[in-house]
Amino acid sequence: MDSQKEALQRIITTLASKNEELHSFIDTLSHSLTGLQVNSTQVVSDLEEEFDTLYSVLDEMKESMTNKIKQEQARKSQELQNQLTQSTNALESSEELLEFANNALDIKDEEEFAKAAKQIKDRVTMAPAFRLTMKPRATDNMTHLMVDFSQERQLLQNLKFLPVPRAPEIDVQDCLVADNMIRVAWRMPVEDSKIDHYILEYRKTNHEGLPRVKDERCWEVVDNIKATEYSLSDLKFDSKFMNFRVRACNKAAAGEYSDPVTLETRAFNFNFDSTSSHLNLKVEDRSVEWDPQGGKGLESKVKGKENKGSAHLTNLKNMSRSGTPSPKRTSTTRSPAMRGSRDRFTGESYTVLGDTSMESGQHYWEVKALKDCKSYSVGVAYRNLGKFDQLGKTNTTWCIHINNWLQTSFAAKHNNKAKTLEVPVPDRIGVYCDLDGGQLSFYNAENKQLLHTFKTKFSQPVVPAFMVWCGGLTLSTGLQVPSAVKSFQKTENGLGGSNSSLNSMPQ
Repeated sequence: MDSQKEALQRIITTLASKNEELHSFIDTLSHSLTGLQVNSTQVVSDLEEEFDTLYSVLDEMKESMTNKIKQEQARKSQELQNQLTQSTNALESSEELLEFANNALDIKDEEEFAKAAKQIKDRVTMAPAFRLTMKPRATDNMTHLMVDFSQERQLLQNLKFLPVPRAPEIDVQDCLVADNMIRVAWRMPVEDSKIDHYILEYRKTNHEGLPRVKDERCWEVVDNIKATEYSLSDLKFDSKFMNFRVRACNKAAAGEYSDPVTLETRAFNFNFDSTSSHLNLKVEDRSVEWDPQGGKGLESKVKGKENKGSAHLTNLKNMSRSGTPSPKRTSTTRSPAMRGSRDRFTGESYTVLGDTSMESGQHYWEVKALKDCKSYSVGVAYRNLGKFDQLGKTNTTWCIHINNWLQTSFAAKHNNKAKTLEVPVPDRIGVYCDLDGGQLSFYNAENKQLLHTFKTKFSQPVVPAFMVWCGGLTLSTGLQVPSAVKSFQKTENGLGGSNSSLNSMPQ
């Protein structure tokens, strides 16, 4: 009976998986049909636009060439008309002179005849008819403006759809995911000299495998890529995977998308947990700031152990241990109706934890302090941290502490022990936690210089932990373990021996 149930359960699981695949495939087909209609309408519109452009070019050329013929006709007409006018005038003058000469032959008086003959001779010398060129200045030939469009007709008759570029192939082996940067590389299946550029599209997803049509995020586009690779840098890895696809474009058309690839982009993401933070801390998802008015107006309860004459002594002890004067202790606690639970930090424990715990693996995040921050700690802790406990003063917390009050001190703290760090305090601190290897390291986030390493065996899940007094911190998560940190850990093994005075015993 049990074996039959198990077999049936396996069948049900298989069917459910297959149904999900079919649903996804049906979505893909429906999406493709809709896209086909839209894309077909678009290419028809594009074709009409191209032909309209071609018609427009031909009309412009026809008008220009017709104008040239008309101009040539007008020029020749003007030349011939001028000659015609001159010749007509010369003919009239010549005919008049001829008639005058014929009449002169009838003059009997010799003196008058001689006078007329001389006048005729002078007029003949100056006659326009003898000064005109009897050759037309223009011909009626217009064949020099004839055209032969046989080649152009042949070209137009050979018009066809431009070959669409083939789909590129993304080379997963050449793709790189490191240091919150992704390099995507691809190649063309055959060489294509007509390709002008590529378009890369990507989107974040939490689904492994092929992209889903109905995904919660839209594709983002990087256009006009000239090379066959592209790098996306300074990414926040707040999803498990990223989908990529690429298409090639020539001057007229974009080709089909490549087969999409899905690259893993897992990283540690968390926010500050406002529900358990100290009331004097103003907490947002990625920032925490000291707020001395945060606990005012609430019901106050005097804790004998913490407040009856012991505050001054505690302050002296703290100063002698680490050189850090403790901030003034507040005795206010939240009322039961306030946000959070009974585990809210109180007293001098100006603490806020991360809202996500780590059970295994390697994790990395970065913290930046405001410039005027007087005192802060960065580290990890077990979840069972007491609400009065301070970071570094218990055997379940590990941190580095920066104090800028009166004089600057920089120390690693654990189990109420402090080790002074003889390095400058960086602007941004990187925290590397290797749960499986039992290691917690702090780095200068800018140059990845190691600040300190704790070696221990974590017996419980840990959470990021922070203390802030008079100032604030900002948080950067969604970060991979940097390559420089991985390399350092591999070659130096964390330099654990140099920090043995603070290495804790297995918990």
